[in-house]
Amino acid sequence: MTGAAGPAPRPDGAPGRVRTAVLASVADQGVAALTNIAVVVFVARGADVASFADFAVVYTVFTLLLGAFTAYVGQALVLCRGGTAERGRECRTAVAFTPVAAAALAVPLAAPALVAGGGIPAGLAALGLVLPVVLTQDALRYAFSLLGRPGRALAGDLLRLVVVLPVLAVLPAGTGTFVTVLAWGLSALPALALGLFLLRRVIGPAVPGPAGRPARRPLRALLTRDHLGRRFVVEFGVGNAGTQLAVIGLGVFATPLAVGALRGATTLFGPLNVLYNAVTGFGPPLLNRLGAPARRARAAAVTGGALALVAACWALVLHLLPAGVGRQVLGETWDVAAGLLPATGTQYAIMAAGVCGLVTLRVLRPGATLPIQVVFSALSVVCLVVGYLLGGVLGA
Repeated sequence: MTGAAGPAPRPDGAPGRVRTAVLASVADQGVAALTNIAVVVFVARGADVASFADFAVVYTVFTLLLGAFTAYVGQALVLCRGGTAERGRECRTAVAFTPVAAAALAVPLAAPALVAGGGIPAGLAALGLVLPVVLTQDALRYAFSLLGRPGRALAGDLLRLVVVLPVLAVLPAGTGTFVTVLAWGLSALPALALGLFLLRRVIGPAVPGPAGRPARRPLRALLTRDHLGRRFVVEFGVGNAGTQLAVIGLGVFATPLAVGALRGATTLFGPLNVLYNAVTGFGPPLLNRLGAPARRARAAAVTGGALALVAACWALVLHLLPAGVGRQVLGETWDVAAGLLPATGTQYAIMAAGVCGLVTLRVLRPGATLPIQVVFSALSVVCLVVGYLLGGVLGA
């Protein structure tokens, strides 16, 4: 993409400012994850079993679309380089592209409702209506990351959290899936409005630049064959397919208890997933500020070591957790999941190096990460199944 060319800018702030940006990025990722969890919890508490099941299916479709848009728009956007004007131009293009592309999905999402009303089809139709709102609000997070203003992304996500919970809480019992999804999606409007206002404050109005250069690129520029988002969305698909195939493969060879134990142990390491997602989504702009490739590699190595240490400490905390507390979290699954904590902690410590390595490679050679992701996903499925056959749940 056009914004990926040219020299990277030099650091534009003191070390303290960089640390603040890192903390704001992690906090923003945490608030976004908390919002997703809280939405599911609130709907589960206020809906009957059938309505929640319908909402869960619709919400799963949304998470897949969100991941695909994040890969195609957000992860490609944060790799852009250049001065403030060039980065602002790329942000305008990405933020303008997202609602248009999301609106194009409204028709296929609404099609099932034409055949069967209510339930999941109605929920998918509502999702099509609100998709431009929620995806554009998410795209703004990556725009602020590229611009070195993650605090503004955090402000938008905090506002969304503050608005969505009361909206869902006041829905009367028995509210259908259509209204629930519509209320959830439209509750992102205040955060979207705040994000657009803050973005305009940072990059200014969309007026032509020097020599009449357009304020943003044509939207079709994000549909060209050389757009990095194409590779990243394939990586996302491969990674998700690998994860699901691993679970399916384990379910074929193992008992449901084994699958539940692995799921439970992985769930306990959710806070580390937040950190790793923050590194993947918001790390490239910070690395690009460091200039020379050697400095970027050293910074990524230090970050990987720090994350590995955090993973080890978190595993130790979970290992020392009293059994009674663990059962409050996972119920009866705790007894089998507890034995997997050392192995899972080791896995996450190794993943820290892998995540930072992939982010560094994505900054230096963005096109090189796809074959690595394909090989890794295939290898993870094979190792999980073979590990179970040789050593049971712990081997897996």
